[in-house]
Amino acid sequence: MSALTVDPVPGPGQDWDDLVRIWEETDAPEGCKVEIIEEIVTVSPPPSTDHNVTAELLQRSLYTVIPPEWGIYQTLGVSLPGRGGLYIPDLVVVPRSVLSAPGHHVPAAEARLVVEITSRANANHDRISKADGYAKAGVELFLLLDPWHSGRPTATLYGEPQGGTYRVLQAVEYGGRISLPEPFALDLDTGVFPTG
Repeated sequence: MSALTVDPVPGPGQDWDDLVRIWEETDAPEGCKVEIIEEIVTVSPPPSTDHNVTAELLQRSLYTVIPPEWGIYQTLGVSLPGRGGLYIPDLVVVPRSVLSAPGHHVPAAEARLVVEITSRANANHDRISKADGYAKAGVELFLLLDPWHSGRPTATLYGEPQGGTYRVLQAVEYGGRISLPEPFALDLDTGVFPTG
C-alpha cells in the first residue's frame, strides 16, 4: 500500500502554520503515519512486522549506549519549517529536555540521530526527500536502513551536514557492521535485521 497525499489548502507556498494545522487535524486510521513532505501532507499505512522488528532491535541496542538524559522515540515529529517538512522518523534520539515544550514535534536540529527504515512503497521519500531535509536542517546523524535497495538490503550512515548536504560516513550491505560514532560508539551488526 502506498502513501495517500492530502491536498492542503490554500495551495503551493502556503503558510507553515496552515500546513501544521492541516497535519494536526488529519484524521488518519490508527497506526498510520501522517507527515509533511515537501509541503504535502501524506498519510502512510502502518509499518510491516519486519519494519517494527528492525526498529525494536535497533532501539534495544541504542539504549545500551545513550546518556540517561536522552530518549529514543518512534512517533515523535521533527519539524523542518524551512524545508516544508514535518517528518516522523522511525526512530529519533533527542535529549529529553527538548520535550519540555508542549506539542507533537521538536525542531529537527535538536535530533542527535534519526533513523528511517524504508518500506517498498515509500522508499524514495526516505532515500531522497528526507535525507535532503535532514541534512539541510542540520541533523547530526541520519541512519538509513533500506531492506528494499535494489534487492540488496543496505545500511547507510550519513553525517557531517554542511551546506545542506550530508557526507556518507559508511555504507554496508545487510550482514555487515556499521559503526555509529561518538556519542553513540556503537558497532551495529546489520545481519540481525529482517530483509522482508
